[in-house]
Parts: sequence; C-alpha cells; structure tokens
Amino acid sequence: MSQNNLCKRIIPCLDVANGRTVKGVNFQGLRDMGDPIELAKAYENQGADEIVFLDITASHEKRSTMLLWVERVARNLSIPFTVGGGVNTIDDVQALLQAGADKVSVNTQAVKNPELITDIKTKFGSQCCVVAIDAKRNSKGIALVLIKGGRENTGMVAFDWAKKCVELGAGEILLTSWDKDGTQSGFDLELVKEFASNLPVPVIASGGAKNSESFVDVFKEANADAALAATIFHDGSHTVGAIKNILNQEGVQVRIC
Repeated sequence: MSQNNLCKRIIPCLDVANGRTVKGVNFQGLRDMGDPIELAKAYENQGADEIVFLDITASHEKRSTMLLWVERVARNLSIPFTVGGGVNTIDDVQALLQAGADKVSVNTQAVKNPELITDIKTKFGSQCCVVAIDAKRNSKGIALVLIKGGRENTGMVAFDWAKKCVELGAGEILLTSWDKDGTQSGFDLELVKEFASNLPVPVIASGGAKNSESFVDVFKEANADAALAATIFHDGSHTVGAIKNILNQEGVQVRIC
C-alpha cells in the first residue's frame, strides 16, 4: 500500500535512443528532445527527486544498455537514478549498479524469466529492483502487459503480473499506461489506484501527465507514491519546482528544495 508517511516523488523520465533523449505518443513517432545528461542535470536543479533513464530500443535490438553512458550519468547527478532497457541477466544488473545506477528496471526479461526478479532481490536487495509494467487496455477495458517497448502484447493481466512481481521480490513497480503515454490527457487514475491501493510496495505512475492538476489527482485520488513524466518537462511547459509548489499548496507532502 501507499507509503503515506513519505514525501511523494516527482520523477522525470528520459527515454534514450542512440544516446539522445526522445519522446513519442503511445511509444511511436519519436522526436529528439536533447542530450540526456544536460536534461537530467536541469531536472535535478529544478528539484527532481529521482531520474529514470530507459534505453527504449535495447530489448527490441537485443543489446545491453551502454555502461559508459551510465557512468557519465553517475558522475553528473547527485540524486538517485534508475536505469532500464536491455537488462537480461544478473550480470547486467551488477554491471549497471557498479557503473553508478542506484536502481535497475526490468521489464521484458522479467516476463520471460521471472526468476531474474528474485535473483536481483537476493543478491542486491529488493530496493534495487524496479519492475516496469507497460499496460494497455483491451476492448473490455482490462489492462494487459506489453513487452519489447510496446511491440508485443503478452495477454497477461497487468495487476496479476504486478502481484507476482512483488511476491518474487520487486521493491517498486513502475506502471506505465500505454493508452496515456505521451497524450498529455492525465494519468489513468483508475489503473494507478488499483495498483497503489493493493500492492505493498511503492507504485510510480507513468503516462499522460498534463499539468500540475494531473499530479495532484494521481497523488490524492489514486494514491500513487511517485509520478513520472517526460513530455511536459522536455517541452519546457512545466518545471518540477512549479509542480511541487502547487502540490505543497494542495496539501500533498513533497520535498521542496
């Protein structure tokens, strides 16, 4: 369940392809948004609590995340950061953590090899293990799990998979609504609430952030522990600090720089 005694977190997400930050809608139509290191530093200065970096083509292209790039991130950031994309083995996890990542996000490979979640927990602790779940609603409104950057529908019910992930050792769930991704139409509050109210680990809401009200809603109505966004930060229409100020005014506990 939601950790109500803790500050809610704002987490900018940088989808990285070929060393550049990109963003699209529903995982498609990617646009170049700039240098990931410079963007991450700017978000840290704005008051971001954490940063998530996702190498969005690693699993599809069957390659590992670039370790030198992760080392560069670690040298430039003082806030925690999570890295995901192409994490296939416990050795990949160890290499990313040694390169400076604070947490590692697994998605496609966790579905294919669920034991990887337990292996991460056993060797490094559940606090290092973030399971990313990309969920897309079917014609009946049931959220199903996508893998390979949204390219493959597994047919698994997203919430059932999340419960299994927690049982296996996941310390956090990064829940992305495929239907909302990049649309700036607000978070999928019903989906987030189902996860955040029924899972014993923190849930990060992702997909659809529109404005400060979106964050107020996802924290107060859906009980998310953290909210992740990309487009509204990358295009400069909103800053982390401005959103936190409004959250504070609305009675949502956040860390103010």
